[in-house]
Amino acid sequence: MKSLYVTSVERYSGKTATCLALALYFRASGHRVGYLKPLSLQPWRGAEKVIDEDAAFVKKILGLVADPADLSPVVITPGFLRTILRGDLSHKASSLIEQVKAAYDLASKDVDVLLMEGGASLREGYTVGLPTPAVAETFASKVLVIAKFQDEIRLLDDILASQKRLGPTLAGVLINRLPEEANSFINELATPYLEAHGIPVFGTFPEVRGLAALTVSEVIEALGAEVLTRKTNTLALVENLTIGAMSAEAALSRFRKQINKAVITGGDRTDIQLAALETSTTCLILTGNLRPSPLVVKQAEEFGVTTMLVRTNTMETIEKIDDIYGKTRLGQEAKLKQFEKLVAENFDFPRLHQVLDI
Repeated sequence: MKSLYVTSVERYSGKTATCLALALYFRASGHRVGYLKPLSLQPWRGAEKVIDEDAAFVKKILGLVADPADLSPVVITPGFLRTILRGDLSHKASSLIEQVKAAYDLASKDVDVLLMEGGASLREGYTVGLPTPAVAETFASKVLVIAKFQDEIRLLDDILASQKRLGPTLAGVLINRLPEEANSFINELATPYLEAHGIPVFGTFPEVRGLAALTVSEVIEALGAEVLTRKTNTLALVENLTIGAMSAEAALSRFRKQINKAVITGGDRTDIQLAALETSTTCLILTGNLRPSPLVVKQAEEFGVTTMLVRTNTMETIEKIDDIYGKTRLGQEAKLKQFEKLVAENFDFPRLHQVLDI
């Protein structure tokens, strides 16, 4: 049995999506696949107990028989953290690693490849004695680090710092969300530089806005919005955010440049709302608890544009959306298939087989 620990430099880099895509690839290649997330700082209330949401989602997609609690054996809640810090002997680091070992034994039974998902970042886990480098070394796992592109120097520093932390357990890196304008830098300079420093680059994934997009239902939930239109496509994607705070003529020109967008504007700006409905708009978000003209709601229904009302002002609304934008779970089937295609086209699978000796 071989294990691969998929982790990242920072949050929301695509770990769960990568684990799923690799699992589906290995399955299609005839291998039996298991999954384990040793440590979670994202508690989620399941039917009977606190579990990790990613683990529950992976269980569903892969059809695993294990309980989600077994797929993520250590979930840190605020209360659990305080218990640890007070020195409860039953929650010492030694007992927590034993919990992970038991879960590892269960997850690796009768599988050829075990995919382990790391936490939010390589900084995670030290407080409870479960940092990624130590866990990977304990189980002799190779580590694949996902580095999300921010800027040139930061990307290189993040990857080199990962190498320093992980040492010989580092299998290589995957560069995600690479904007088109950075292609030449990555391909001609960064990749050869990293390879020369002993860091294999397994692939570079281009930025795909649809994968970072929000669904209408996620926007509604985040804002606590009141939906005004009778028919709502909750799975429609919001790829861009636009503020309608200018003249209708200027707004129309701007709106035409963006597709699949959410337009945020005051409920009293009928001119902006109608201009938005003339272009590719996924939803209208009307701020200030000001109800729009019935004409706007009727036209929005005809065009299939979800229209919602929020009590917050425009800036507060933007801040709430910014808190979740790009951080959504890969819960839509269309997103998962899109990411699978991205992996199939850009990931060096033969090299991974070689590293894992499969």
